[in-house]
Amino acid sequence: MSTFTERSWRVGVLFSTTGVTAAVERTQQAATLLAIEEINADGGVLGRPIEPVIYDPASRPKRYRELAKQLCDTDGVAVIFGCYMSSTRKAVLPVVEAHRALLFYPTLYEGFEYSPNCVYTGAAPNQNSVQLVRYLTQNFGKRLFLIGSDYVYPYESNRIIADLFRQAGGEVLDEMYVPLRVADIDMDKVIRRIKAAKPDVVYSTVVGDGIAHFYTAYREAGFDQRTHPIASQSTQEAEIAQMPAGTAEGSITAAPYFSTLQSAANLKFVAAYRKRFGPDLPITACAESAYFQVKLYAQTLERAGDDRLDMMLPHLHEHEFDAPQGKVRIDQENHHTYLWPRVARVDASGAFQVVDQPGIRVKPDPYMYESRFDPLAGRWA
Repeated sequence: MSTFTERSWRVGVLFSTTGVTAAVERTQQAATLLAIEEINADGGVLGRPIEPVIYDPASRPKRYRELAKQLCDTDGVAVIFGCYMSSTRKAVLPVVEAHRALLFYPTLYEGFEYSPNCVYTGAAPNQNSVQLVRYLTQNFGKRLFLIGSDYVYPYESNRIIADLFRQAGGEVLDEMYVPLRVADIDMDKVIRRIKAAKPDVVYSTVVGDGIAHFYTAYREAGFDQRTHPIASQSTQEAEIAQMPAGTAEGSITAAPYFSTLQSAANLKFVAAYRKRFGPDLPITACAESAYFQVKLYAQTLERAGDDRLDMMLPHLHEHEFDAPQGKVRIDQENHHTYLWPRVARVDASGAFQVVDQPGIRVKPDPYMYESRFDPLAGRWA
């Protein structure tokens, strides 16, 4: 039962704590609530606390849509923090657009989308895929195998990665997709296809509980990630925690944030997260996005004085926040976020250690207009 008065700012919190993507979405929900608690402990926004209205959509797109409608129609919510899979975002967007509400979406995704009713705080492809492909082709080779779960993000992310590999002179050897439900995945078939292709790198967009299943099978089949790594942007600390010790060692990802960063802002965030949720709940890049987007919302609300869409929109881009990854802000043109790309490998303890850190904040380019490989220069523009 909420103790907030009718003068609170009500927001929807729509992350799954059950279902195939619960492991990572629990971290997003935790970081969202941490940010809300910090803001409320500081006096709220304009003297009013933020009140989270929390539902569990159970990793099912239809349920996300139903609960988004309930938040807007029944709960009086104008802003929703939520969604992980692109299929769930696409289920919610028509609802928030119809209700003139605003969705803050804290997950890396495939790009090629814009909605005035959505703020995208996860990485667009030019903020992770470009950097990942550059690192892989320079350090491991250009023969690529693609595998993903059977829904929209893996198809689109694999298409982008394949295009970038080919621009760099690489070759896509094979591509396959597996069901979201672990019980339905024929992992023996996956391993046979990889062995037949003999790739330098496997790029995986398997999501949810299937990730640990795939990594475990890859290791048991005798593949050595020190020389033939799995690269995956959908594999974070939450999924590695589901694997036997050492299973993910050597695997590679690209993201704007890793919990091992030593910045003052991150050390403060990690300490607060650990104090609130204990040592066992992983800290992921998606959790960091979920955290700082609440802070950006509060800054916007402070300026707007009203959480209605028409009042919020003019102020979204006017400020930045010193996030754990670095200072972030929302781009006025496309509602995506300026972020700090990094590449990292998993060490023996299961933690990501940064191996490539350009140290620059990258403007979001969700349509990849400016992210093209220059063969003469041997680099991406």
